[in-house]
Order: sequence, then C-alpha cells, then structure tokens
Amino acid sequence: MRAVLEARRKAAVVRVEELEAELERVRADLADAEEVLRRRAIGLEEYLETLAGEEVPAEMVVGVSQRKPVWPRRAVPHRENAAGAGDLSVDYQAVMAAAAEAGVEGLGARRAAAVLGWDSASASRVEGARARLKGLVERGWLVEAKPGRFTLPASEETDDAGASGRPGGGSSARSSTTG
Repeated sequence: MRAVLEARRKAAVVRVEELEAELERVRADLADAEEVLRRRAIGLEEYLETLAGEEVPAEMVVGVSQRKPVWPRRAVPHRENAAGAGDLSVDYQAVMAAAAEAGVEGLGARRAAAVLGWDSASASRVEGARARLKGLVERGWLVEAKPGRFTLPASEETDDAGASGRPGGGSSARSSTTG
C-alpha cells in the first residue's frame, strides 16, 4: 500500500512540475502578445491622428502664412503656431487641464488615460495616453521634467498660479476688510 501511495505522490509531483513549466510558457507568450498589442494600438492611434490631420480642405490651406508648415498638418499644432490651448482638440484640452491640476508633481500616463475616458487598467490604453503626452512634449505644450511625469512649461505654471490664486488675496484681504 505504501508503494502505491508513494507512486501516486511522485506522479502528482511530476504533473505539477509539467503544469508549472507550461504556465511559464503561457505567461511568456502572454507578455509577448500584450507587447505586440500595445505597439499596434499606439501605431493605430498615431495613424488615425495623422489621417485626421491630412483631411484638411484645400480652401483652408490657401490663406495660411508661409511661417506655418502647410503639409503635413499635425493633429496637435506646435505651441508657437497656436494662439492657446483652445486650438487643441477637446481631449488634449482635458489633458492640459489635468496637467495644470497636477501642478509640480506632474501628470502620469495612467491619470491621463482616465482623463481621456479610457480604461486606466489597460496597459495598451496607458501606453496610448503616454504617446499622447509625449506628443504634447514634442510640440512644446508639456515638459517631462521627471521620467513619466508631465507638467506645464514653467512660464505657463506661473501664469496659472496667478490666475488660480486665492480669491481676495488670502490673509491680507481679511485685514483690509476688518480695518
């Protein structure tokens, strides 16, 4: 009886080891597939942004000054060619507002994905948001002071700080109203 039980235990150990090896292979395959999915999602997003920028009617291009590049048109204009954040799409305006709220701590890709209404638990969506943040950096709208942390440029942070200061000027307003 002992020999039978010992044989069953050994067979169970062998089966567990086989399943663990198979699990490791499946995990490696899953990681590879997730990476391919992430890269394809980013590529598709960039393609769609480029395609959206190319669909500009010819009448609109005629009156453009020579300082601004006419072709290819980018979905996100360079900051020096824009009047302000109002020139950005609604999604990018929301990202810029979130970056302003984040202040010096900076906006991360996961938070940006949530602001865009995407599933922030999805690695491909977070990477898509990171690609958008990097695009805003390339065009001068944001700065990546620390890796993965995106903030407004220093000149804009000081402008926003003055605009969002405490109403009435803080404690000095109290002394002027009481005296």
